[in-house]
Amino acid sequence: MNTHRKNAFTYSTIVAIGGLIFGLDAALISGTVNFIVQEFGLSELQLGMAVSAPGLGVLIALPFAGYAANILGRKKTLQVIAALYLISAIGSAVAPSFVTLVAARFLGGLAFSSITLASMYIGEIAPPKWRGKLVAMTQINIVVGLSAAYFINYFILQATNSGATWVENLGIKQYTWRWMLGSEIIPALIWLALLYMIPRSPSWLVLKGRIEEAKNSLRKIIPENEIQDKIKEMQESIAKSTVDRSIQTQLREIFSRPFRLIFIIAITIAIVQQATGINAVLFYAPTIFEQLGIGTDAAFMQATWIGIISIIFTVLSLVLIDKIGRRPMIIGGLIWIVASLGLCSYGFQNARYTITKEAVTELDKIPNTYRLDPIVGQEFKSDIAFKNALKESLGEEDARNHSSLLLQKAANMNEILILFAILSFIAAFQFSIGPIMWILFSEIFPISLRGIAIPFFALISSLVNYLVQQFFPWQLVNMGAAAIFLFYAAMVAVGLVILFRVLPETKNMSIEEIEMAFKSKG
Repeated sequence: MNTHRKNAFTYSTIVAIGGLIFGLDAALISGTVNFIVQEFGLSELQLGMAVSAPGLGVLIALPFAGYAANILGRKKTLQVIAALYLISAIGSAVAPSFVTLVAARFLGGLAFSSITLASMYIGEIAPPKWRGKLVAMTQINIVVGLSAAYFINYFILQATNSGATWVENLGIKQYTWRWMLGSEIIPALIWLALLYMIPRSPSWLVLKGRIEEAKNSLRKIIPENEIQDKIKEMQESIAKSTVDRSIQTQLREIFSRPFRLIFIIAITIAIVQQATGINAVLFYAPTIFEQLGIGTDAAFMQATWIGIISIIFTVLSLVLIDKIGRRPMIIGGLIWIVASLGLCSYGFQNARYTITKEAVTELDKIPNTYRLDPIVGQEFKSDIAFKNALKESLGEEDARNHSSLLLQKAANMNEILILFAILSFIAAFQFSIGPIMWILFSEIFPISLRGIAIPFFALISSLVNYLVQQFFPWQLVNMGAAAIFLFYAAMVAVGLVILFRVLPETKNMSIEEIEMAFKSKG
């Protein structure tokens, strides 16, 4: 690897660490759900608010992220984002109340725009043949962060049951969920320091007319004899757009007839990526696995498999993206997702729940178990019916606090089938639309629109993401797992039909070539 490629790889790797922080910030909350519900006495909608607060924050941040990226530059904006992650991690770990926790996590959501900025920056410094792999590194780091979060949560939970003196001395058993959320602090601090090493984006410098500075940045990533041609390409791309570069003007261009095909592709992918329900599975993983009746400890352990599968299939996507191409991987992946979600729904639909007399005698952690006598021996054909019966027998608080143990004793289902279907869904997502959405976003928009277009469509995706996270606990109680997964499968199927008709191939094309190809089709 020559010096220029090594530099491009190094800078891309540093920026992509933002994905790791994102993954940690997003998934660490999954292990704290039961703890914060009990500590703050949360309802289903309040729990959804605590988990989805970053999703609300990113909705507000994304429109300003594009503006900041164009005014301050990609590098400075990324540094601000890293600082927000750090402050949010500290605030979440020490939050004295539910409101403070939501506020701290909301602040972290303002930093979630790191994904769009990372894709934008890497797309602008990466050679065309490397762009797919380098942009996908952000997704690799996201799943590494997610996986690390599940393992961190699992090991902290195991530590609380170890009886070790150091666990007591550090307050891990007393402040379990705070240690989980606080584990993000050191990685966020390291990322903030590393961002001072990267150069400014040459595309942004050309956009601002700072040609000599752009050449200095380019010298670090391409040979000297290619710099002038690259500068010329970027200038021509910018010159083809209108002189007025206000946000309103750029948004009008995005909605204009010449960009119609790009708009359809971008908005469909933005909606479908989150309509899969991926973040319901990722952010509530232990809660979902508890529905299988395997208990809390086993649920945390099974959640680690999500991280492992995510890493394996994201790496596989990274290796194959420039060989197979964007279109076949997305179309094939969406078919795979629909099948996996349908299998999840089928598994939960056929589950049955029965509390036996023998099981009641083993429920020593639940006070006054005689309250369960009216439902002993009854078979319930859905998780909703079973949970409603528990609420009537035990009261809402006891039913919620002991739901994992009660499901463990009562559930009769093919948990292997459901576990396989969930992991298959994770594999399909991470192999296809998970990383490839960001790759396409870094390719299909011209330089002059990228600073607004990528955050705009990421905003659409984030809105769907927020709704999924906010209402999943409520849906689980009121709709049931079978209906939720069937709903996600139907949403993805609609997107699959649209993308099958309009999605082109962009592999091995420069950004300027992609721009010309879309204009010719528009």
